[in-house]
Amino acid sequence: MAVVISGIQQMGIGIPDVYEAWTWYRKNFGFDLPMFDEAAEAGLMLPYTDGKPQKRHAILALNLKGGGGFEIWQYTSRTPQPASFQLQLGDLGIFITKIKTTDVEKAYQQLLQNKTNLLSEIVTMPNGSRHFFVEDPYGNIFQIVKSDTWFNPKIGGVMGGCLGAVIGVSDIEKAKQFYKTILGYDTVIYQESGVFEDFKNLPGGSKNMERVLLSHSQPRQGAFSQLLGSSTIELIKVKDRTPKKIFENRLWGDLGFIHLCFDIRNMADLKQQCESLGHPFTVDSSDSFDMGDAAGHFVYVEDPDGTLIEFVETHKIPIFKKFGIFLNLKNRDPKKSLPHWMLNTLRFNRVRR
Repeated sequence: MAVVISGIQQMGIGIPDVYEAWTWYRKNFGFDLPMFDEAAEAGLMLPYTDGKPQKRHAILALNLKGGGGFEIWQYTSRTPQPASFQLQLGDLGIFITKIKTTDVEKAYQQLLQNKTNLLSEIVTMPNGSRHFFVEDPYGNIFQIVKSDTWFNPKIGGVMGGCLGAVIGVSDIEKAKQFYKTILGYDTVIYQESGVFEDFKNLPGGSKNMERVLLSHSQPRQGAFSQLLGSSTIELIKVKDRTPKKIFENRLWGDLGFIHLCFDIRNMADLKQQCESLGHPFTVDSSDSFDMGDAAGHFVYVEDPDGTLIEFVETHKIPIFKKFGIFLNLKNRDPKKSLPHWMLNTLRFNRVRR
């Protein structure tokens, strides 16, 4: 069977204080639905944790309005490290997380009222889309972008979930091929070179660069496709400086955007596909991991510049957690979305501010 991608499940964010960060993301972005909240040992990530198991505390939080979630991730066995240099747009790796909103102007005013660190006014992308940038208390940059597709538009305020990422690459064409063949981003919304006005207030944003915005022509399928929705990936290649690797001399889980995760079905076929394209699994949980309230099978691959992409085949999720009611996904049609009413029952697990 073909690989089924439901969408971006979550952006992994390494931070110094998991509950402090989650409080900030709940207040400002509406990520108030915890799919799991667990302290444990990351014993399978040895290629990226200096060959040693590391203790951590992680919360997977969603915004039930629609879009991907955040895996808010904190080391507890060591002090998470920042980059030793000033990160700049075009450095290799995930530099920005895209967040969807129903109304760019209202989102801007809300974040202004909340006294967040807004990095720009409302600006325009090459395709005419209006957006702006905001920084969290830990130096992570988010791009707030208008979206017209929602799972539950009546829930919460104007902010939605994760829409995608801005990723620095060394070779645009090679990166485009990776994101097209493995992740289905086969549509080029724009591809332009130059100095871009909407980037000018970002670190390194005044440099000459090439940028390409990718989307997928086929709608996502699978259990969570209605909730996670469509997404975009923006690739950046800086032209007048040599980019650095964002996680150079650091561990996965250190401060910053640590991985981009996709919810999928048919892991065995994905393994064959990735191997045939020269991007074998570098980490494989082999069967099923247990995150307390959720379970599944996870793997990692690297894009051409070493940026970590995670795939999760979800086996179990909490529906009515308070009553111990969980949904087993193993025997469902892999292409079929869960009914809207069933996904909407997750709202009973939301955590108020």
